[in-house]
Amino acid sequence: MPKFELKLPQMGESVAEATLTSWLKEVGDPVEMDEAVFEIATDKVDSEVPSEVEGILVKKLFNVDDVIKVGQTVAVIELNGGEAVAVRDVSGKAVKDDEAAAGESVKVLEKELEAAKQTAAAGSQNYGESARFYSPLVKNIAREENISLSELEKIEGSGKEGRVTKNDIIAYLEKRGAAPAGTAAQPAAATGLKDGTEPPATGQQERPATPRVTSAMGDEIIPMNRMARLIAHHMVESVSTSAHVQSFIEVDVTNIVEWRERNKDSFEKREGEKLTFTPIFMEAVAKAIKKFPMINISVDGDTIIKRKNINIGMAAALPDGNLIVPVIKNADQLNLVGMARAVNDLAHRARTNALKPDEVKDGTYTVTNVGSFGSVFGTPIINQPQVGILALGAIRKVPAVIETEAGDFIGIRSKMFLSHSYDHRVVNGALGGMFAKAVADYLEAWDIDREV
Repeated sequence: MPKFELKLPQMGESVAEATLTSWLKEVGDPVEMDEAVFEIATDKVDSEVPSEVEGILVKKLFNVDDVIKVGQTVAVIELNGGEAVAVRDVSGKAVKDDEAAAGESVKVLEKELEAAKQTAAAGSQNYGESARFYSPLVKNIAREENISLSELEKIEGSGKEGRVTKNDIIAYLEKRGAAPAGTAAQPAAATGLKDGTEPPATGQQERPATPRVTSAMGDEIIPMNRMARLIAHHMVESVSTSAHVQSFIEVDVTNIVEWRERNKDSFEKREGEKLTFTPIFMEAVAKAIKKFPMINISVDGDTIIKRKNINIGMAAALPDGNLIVPVIKNADQLNLVGMARAVNDLAHRARTNALKPDEVKDGTYTVTNVGSFGSVFGTPIINQPQVGILALGAIRKVPAVIETEAGDFIGIRSKMFLSHSYDHRVVNGALGGMFAKAVADYLEAWDIDREV
């Protein structure tokens, strides 16, 4: 019977690996199409991974708490029927679509994985030996702070079923103070990002993390954790790749502020959703992209890829201060009610670490609300491989000149700044400026009597 390799899916541009937290199926169990087979966790997303086919689970290639690279085969499913599915070995080379070839591929995978696990076993702190669950983020912090397994086991957890959260381990470290750890330094989680290279294979470890120390001047030296290093790498990579240029435009949103105030209570009562400013801004951006589709592109070498779908990412802050960018797919096809539902749902699940892998990838343009932190405007860094990102500034009441047929007057208006960062390699100043102006025009022309 033909077999299918279920691989760890891509979970966003910044996610290269995940930890297997549980198997939902056992060998010999039937598997339906789109039925979850196993659960994974990253520093940003906890998610179930569904099957792409219908069949029988015949092989599990990883154990709980193993770290898996994106694209690696995690399970093998024997198909119930239909055409054979091409099976590829660990090098990516296609082999024959028959049972013998599939078995050969599985053997190669098992051999490679066993070698990787033996390499990892040498000199590394194996937190997987504990019966207690620890998230990848907690384990990374523990490694970098030289916390042994026995020490980690003593930390009281405030999470679900007594799990140790990031706040729990940070609180423990604060009480622990700057005293030297009682155990030998353990290798930190590998990222392979310090010199811009790709992360090493599963099981390889980088050199031990530098413990927190205090300099002669009294300064505390704190090594970056894995997520901070990852973000730093992507920010530097984006600035090195794209020629960042910014355009700024001030927008009068008085009508929108008054319209929202008038309709927010009835909207929430009718739809069961809060009416924030974000879906209005997202609608405006989607309209502007439809008008200027060459903003909805990416660059591949010397070629330009014009994206068919308008998938708008919205930068959202996580509880630990890190950022994630869930994506509203086909945003131009949503009305305001649908946009509000999508925005509220993704924002809520971002805060609760409940986003699915597919919801943080395939974005074609990004919006970030710097105004939520009180900033008037900002100069955001482009989210690669996109070519533009729009920052929304804080809405403020300001004195402004009001033009009327009877003359000009000074009045109080609600205004904000839009900051458009774009890649000057492919987006010239005229296009970058006109796009921002199109968003502003849409917002300023808001019909205060519009029905919602």
